[in-house]
Amino acid sequence: MSLLTLVHILVSFLSCAEAISRADFPPGFVFGTASSAYQYEGAVNEGQRGPTIWDTLTKRPGRVIDFSNADVAVDHYHRYKEDVELMKGIGMDAYRFSISWSRIFPNGTGEPNEEGLSYYNSLIDTLLDKGIEPYVTLFHWDLPQALEDRYEGWLNSKIIEDFVQYAFTCFKEFGDRVKHWITFNEPYNFAIDGYDLGIQAPGRCSILSHVFCREGKSSTEPYIVAHNVLLAHAGAFRTYEQHFKKEQGGSIGIALNSRWYEPFSSADEDREAAARAMDFELGWFLDPLMFGHYPPSMQKLAGDRLPQFSTQASKLVSGSLDFVGINHYTTLYARNDRMRIRKLVMNDASTDSAVIPTAYRHGKKIGETAASSWLHIVPWGMFKLMKHVKEKYGNPPVIITENGMDDANHPFSRLEDVLQDDKRIQYHNDYMSNLLDAIRKEGCSVHGYFVWSLLDNWEWNSGYTVRFGLYYIDYKNNLTRIPKASVQWFSQVLAQKTAII
Repeated sequence: MSLLTLVHILVSFLSCAEAISRADFPPGFVFGTASSAYQYEGAVNEGQRGPTIWDTLTKRPGRVIDFSNADVAVDHYHRYKEDVELMKGIGMDAYRFSISWSRIFPNGTGEPNEEGLSYYNSLIDTLLDKGIEPYVTLFHWDLPQALEDRYEGWLNSKIIEDFVQYAFTCFKEFGDRVKHWITFNEPYNFAIDGYDLGIQAPGRCSILSHVFCREGKSSTEPYIVAHNVLLAHAGAFRTYEQHFKKEQGGSIGIALNSRWYEPFSSADEDREAAARAMDFELGWFLDPLMFGHYPPSMQKLAGDRLPQFSTQASKLVSGSLDFVGINHYTTLYARNDRMRIRKLVMNDASTDSAVIPTAYRHGKKIGETAASSWLHIVPWGMFKLMKHVKEKYGNPPVIITENGMDDANHPFSRLEDVLQDDKRIQYHNDYMSNLLDAIRKEGCSVHGYFVWSLLDNWEWNSGYTVRFGLYYIDYKNNLTRIPKASVQWFSQVLAQKTAII
């Protein structure tokens, strides 16, 4: 490492006025990185893998901003041993990755694919050999295309049984070594973006008279999808509880994405709007999982378009969590939508909350923006979100299953400048500091923090236009992994016995 790089890293440390260390967190607190199969693995035509709904979507013109796909991604399928070494070098305790359903069941159901089982067995064994704990997500958006073709995927209740069978297979094959399971990643996002706005797979919507999508119904389908997801999650949880938990001793959660919504003003209508915004995002899933029913505000505003749980289903879903995973990146203001103009124009589920989300108040932006226009850097939102989860839901065990920020992938940027990612260092320092305050000052039961992500990767509709990684991926030079300054920063933070001054 050059002297200049060391000087840059020292400056980065000093710029974080209240820099933190592993020693500041409770004993046993877990630090890790997170990924997903579709964004990392590549090798889409290898190992008997079946096609997914994202393979299909990326072939539709205009769905990915740079017209790219994840056929190769960062080639984690072939380079996972190298990547595990990178995690170990930083000092990470855990790795959260997802299993591709279509690698286990290429047709969605049937007999398990031995090549898929072998790949994940090898990845898990490699992690454990290096002292890194696997946290496994069962579904991170890449539904087998066969199930979409057979019965429209998450819109059909048949998928509940198929998901439970898939989960059973994973518990059986990997559960002797995997002790931390996450059933679904961000069901809110794939329900809204996949079935309301139509921008993500499977690309269904009806907004603006089907201008953007061939088929779908934006006012009802997101609710149907979410309901089936909740029942599938509960089915997998109860299956593990009945058949595996006693012998394997693992735990099961779900990763829910949530912004924090700050009231636009002190007026009652805006405070109520902020509460509704939380209900329609986090509460949509966490209320049923904790209380057995949807938030009252959703029941009132969505009416009979919102499915209801039978008494039996309510009991099945309620309490079907060992921990709550939270993917948190950003914060917005919430303003009451008095006129309901957005609802009139869109006629969809996302406007049912009667909330106008905005990043601006009195002409001032809520926080600096990262490369992605939706990602406003608001560290205090982490503190307020954790406090909300504690107060509304009885302080359940929480793991921050994703947190991070992106830089733009400018083709003519100097490599030296890109690698000196001071903004990312400050972001993680400030968000982790607010998380620590929530633990210390509010007694929030938070047990882990996973960085998105170890590597720059294919970022869904944004393709390769943004970079979230601690490691820079040289897409023009054999996908070479090059450490950014944040790698050294995290290495120091995780190695520290006392706080950095």
